[in-house]
Amino acid sequence: MSRVVLAYSGGLDTSVILKWLIEERGYEVVCYTADVGQGEEVDEAVAKAYDTGAVEAVAEDLREEFVEDYVWPAIRANAVYENYYLLGTSLARPVIAKGLVRAAEAFGADAISHGATGKGNDQVRFELSAYALKPDIEVVAPWREWTMRGRADLVAYADKHGIPVPVTAEKPYSTDANLLHISYEGGVLEDPWTAPPGGIFHMTVDPEDAPDEAQEVTIAFERGSPAAVDGVAMTPADLLACCNRIAGAHGVGRVDMVENRYVGMKNRGVYETPGGTLLHHAHRAVESLTLDREAAHLRDQLMPRYAEMVYNGFWFSPEREALQNFMDDIQKDVTGEARMRLYKGSAMVVGRRSRTHSLYDQDTVTFEAGGAYDQADATGFIRLNSLRLRMRANRGSEGPDRSEGAG
Repeated sequence: MSRVVLAYSGGLDTSVILKWLIEERGYEVVCYTADVGQGEEVDEAVAKAYDTGAVEAVAEDLREEFVEDYVWPAIRANAVYENYYLLGTSLARPVIAKGLVRAAEAFGADAISHGATGKGNDQVRFELSAYALKPDIEVVAPWREWTMRGRADLVAYADKHGIPVPVTAEKPYSTDANLLHISYEGGVLEDPWTAPPGGIFHMTVDPEDAPDEAQEVTIAFERGSPAAVDGVAMTPADLLACCNRIAGAHGVGRVDMVENRYVGMKNRGVYETPGGTLLHHAHRAVESLTLDREAAHLRDQLMPRYAEMVYNGFWFSPEREALQNFMDDIQKDVTGEARMRLYKGSAMVVGRRSRTHSLYDQDTVTFEAGGAYDQADATGFIRLNSLRLRMRANRGSEGPDRSEGAG
């Protein structure tokens, strides 16, 4: 029998896929659960996989790898897709795909499988990543092959085969969680005019119910990567989890947007990214002191393209790697601290400093007498920059247009 490694969560889709791969395709199935910080479902997945017929089941802790090798590079690039989305799901897919390929090699499998639908971005992200890492890998994508078309078909199949699945009417939408965010889409959220149901959010309190007292927190960065919270150094995964707790308690990080999927359709997504939002704004604050103006402006021009590459699934591509090299190179001086004030859904910068890499010189910028800046120098600067504007204006006011009738 051929062997396939299935990206397995234990939810409705992957539970049905596990049985379908066995019954309809004749595979031996190895279930691979990547722990990227999604919570308690990881502990339950292995036992459930064996109960449903897997020949092997493994859960791998990828939390530190996920944050250090995927989230932190995106933070260093200030990556945001279409002005709002901090790429929580997009960044998790390549690390999971890498784990799938690693498991396929370890268990002697020729193929991998996933539960992504044929309408979404995740199928592209999983498969582009897998092919980049192992070009001869086979991919089985049940949603593009079987006759089932929706949730009701999957529930019926699960009932037929005695598969216990957590299906409730109270949550008529799908979720995807990791250490960076939780996403919500589908079901009642498909109407972009409908507000998210009450109680939908898990990582953040409602800003209206957040504490009436603001909280200040100091985030330290070294070479562009988060390094400490309030002076306490932590591992990447622990630091992000700490920021999630702090920012989530103040309702920071909620986003409701309609985005453009890579496959061509528009999709309504609701996200909560508390720690990522806090770190994004803190990082920009430290950059404002330490990053050269032209380097910062060039990065900001390139950032949307970088975010698009990540969103579309091209993490393991030469263009993303080349841009990452640029992003990381200009981050070598981004070392310092940002003091953030959290209050009822907002994360405001109230202070920033860098003892070793600041380009800010108070003696130069002061409005007081003296200082290192000679204001008279600005006269020549302005006259030179206005030269082309004055010449253009003079051209229209000095005599007839000589370009007509030249032939």
